[in-house]
Amino acid sequence: MRVNSRLGLAALLACSVATSGFAQQTAPVAIPDGDWATINRDLAATRYSPLADINRSNVATLQTAWSYPMQAFNNAVPLVVGGVMYFPAQSRIVALDASTGAEIWVHEIAAPPEGTPAPPGPGASYSGRGVSYWPGDRRNAPRLLVMSGTKLVALNARDGRPVRGFGTRGEVDVGIGYGGTPTITGNTAIIGAASSENPQGAAGNPRGFDVITGEKLWEFDTTPGPDQLGGDTWLNGSAEGRGGTNMWGFAATVDAATGTAYLPIAGPAHNYYGGDRPGTNLFGNSVVAVDARTGAYKWHFQTVHHDIWDIDMSHSGPLLPITTADGPHNVLANIGKSSMVFVLDSATGEPVHAVEERPVPPGDVPGEYYHPTQPFPVVTPPLSRVDMTYQDIVTAEDTTPEHAAACHAMWARAGGFFNSGPYTPFGFRAEGAPPRSTIQFPGGTGGVNWGGPAADPTTGMVYVNAMDGSLVGWVEKVEGDRPYSFDASVAPEYDRASVDGKGPFFSFNAPISGQYDDRGRPVGTSAPCYKPPWARLTAVNANTGEIAWAVPLGMYEELPEGRQVLGNSGSAGPTVTGGGLVFVGATNDKRFRAFDAATGEQLWEAQLQGNANANPMTYRGSDGRQYVAINASGTIVSYVLP
Repeated sequence: MRVNSRLGLAALLACSVATSGFAQQTAPVAIPDGDWATINRDLAATRYSPLADINRSNVATLQTAWSYPMQAFNNAVPLVVGGVMYFPAQSRIVALDASTGAEIWVHEIAAPPEGTPAPPGPGASYSGRGVSYWPGDRRNAPRLLVMSGTKLVALNARDGRPVRGFGTRGEVDVGIGYGGTPTITGNTAIIGAASSENPQGAAGNPRGFDVITGEKLWEFDTTPGPDQLGGDTWLNGSAEGRGGTNMWGFAATVDAATGTAYLPIAGPAHNYYGGDRPGTNLFGNSVVAVDARTGAYKWHFQTVHHDIWDIDMSHSGPLLPITTADGPHNVLANIGKSSMVFVLDSATGEPVHAVEERPVPPGDVPGEYYHPTQPFPVVTPPLSRVDMTYQDIVTAEDTTPEHAAACHAMWARAGGFFNSGPYTPFGFRAEGAPPRSTIQFPGGTGGVNWGGPAADPTTGMVYVNAMDGSLVGWVEKVEGDRPYSFDASVAPEYDRASVDGKGPFFSFNAPISGQYDDRGRPVGTSAPCYKPPWARLTAVNANTGEIAWAVPLGMYEELPEGRQVLGNSGSAGPTVTGGGLVFVGATNDKRFRAFDAATGEQLWEAQLQGNANANPMTYRGSDGRQYVAINASGTIVSYVLP
């Protein structure tokens, strides 16, 4: 059943459950300083820990305390509550002593019966992002919630056993799976949907469930019909059965004091063609504020109109207090793949720092809808590269002569790459026409991806891993029954991009050595072909909107000495602490680093066995010491002062 919360059905459903006497919203509970209670530490999603034992003066002495191989590769961020660490490892849920890494219990989630269809969407078989913790109440012990395929699973946090009173033997089938972590506020667990990215697909609606019983409370319709709020933004009835437009982001942000959940809604499908869905397409690419217990709509802010760049939205951003020239505000700092910084009033969704609609380049794909403007922050510039000309190609002095030569050769072979600034759409290539490649910035995974920002609520500073990703390709007509084709009665069949037969898209990267194998593939490491730095750890002062500092994040050891620290890509984000430190992995150079939160100076670096592909976290162990931990390619590594 798809419940339209804005018509009150979800609210009625919630009320029928609430009258049972044990599903009432509870008052916010303060997180002990030493705990890491959610994937982002707190419901406000700040990834700020007040712990300060590890600080600027001593971080350089950090050393490995213990490591735990998960026997599975994922991007999970562990939780630590009361000195116990919890995380998923494929079909296993593990509890460790967070001081020693010793196992306390391990629970194996039963595999679905043979022949059971796989749930739709990426990462929906087992949650690779983490578990969620509920502290219990007078009648119920603390429990963990985790996604497993289409099942929402509840386990006793003390021993890992399924909770009998939750659904059927501790499981609830939610229909559409979810690859993120349930966001638990009060007695409500909010999940998203790992629905398909096909134009016609399963609903991507976020949903709320009762933590105690597992009963469904509400569902928010992200693709409203003609008689609903936002329905007029889907012309020609194009919202009906629309795929994508889902909450695949790994958690929601919550204001526990007001009972408001901020849902990150991704863009509609197809990702790079929208001729069959003219209009701005609410609630795609939007932060949507709802009542956490009922799902009732409060407000929305759309960051991209009619997304044809796959910008999506993987997080709503951290919630923090700031002070501007006109006084105090409680805000969301929303910074995503577009690298645009939207500082939004948490009560209304109105920008605290000015945002204006600016014209953006139109395209030439037949039948496409091009929205004439997009929202741009006035004060804060984009945190990543948003345009490129021939003059921006790397030089021999930037990297190496071989790399620069390979980049110029790529440009020449492609007949040049077209870009007309932010929100450049892919151009159309007619059948038999020569290459005409569009290059987009930020493209692919850049600028700020799923890891999202961290924020210090004591200073109003926001920290992000901002990358200069590129995406090169074009749009051409396709024939027949293909995964990315459209019903000809609805729209022409567009949305397949290909370049030189190398696949749908590629980035403007070239081998540092300048060498290719006999199939045209780069030999050795490749690096971007535009001027560095290619990734930066960036600090934004949310009080003013100004960039406080930005430093290259990551290195290429293959480059000559003195030219190595040019920024290296990765999707994870940073964590900030009361000790004045910003910790971050997130780079493809197998490093874990700490920076001075005030200046951006690097203070510590550790070599890892694999890339640190998750957000870091910090906690106090049962021995009273502060630890910092990271998931590095499926191994949890924890550090401590000597």
